[in-house]
Amino acid sequence: MCIFCDIIDHKIPSSVVYEDDDVLAILNVPQRLCGHTLVMPKKHMANILEADEETVVKCIKIARQLAGTIVAKTGAAGCNILNNCGSAAGQSVDHLHFHIIPRFDDSDPVTIDFQPAPELDLDEVMKTLKAE
Repeated sequence: MCIFCDIIDHKIPSSVVYEDDDVLAILNVPQRLCGHTLVMPKKHMANILEADEETVVKCIKIARQLAGTIVAKTGAAGCNILNNCGSAAGQSVDHLHFHIIPRFDDSDPVTIDFQPAPELDLDEVMKTLKAE
């Protein structure tokens, strides 16, 4: 069974930040940054690639609304709104969700770091993406 589905069904306690008929937002456990929130659809779908457009739109609208509130109330300087899709991208729970991560300064315990890599030929990348 999916742990997020159990949280949605209130079988597992959580700190609910927002809830409506379609979307649930809860505080992430553990709280590494004050206000780190997860926004998820109540209907189970593994990730954004499997989700229908209506569900994604509902979730991201709520994420945007909550992000503004979280930044204002925590005094954050900004935030990341992240979605990890698949285990290779860091998705640890196979239930679509978006992270709202308040950011205060460059000493935050969360980093997003692009490592140096060989440059790719953009024309070749375009050929790959446009291939039928």
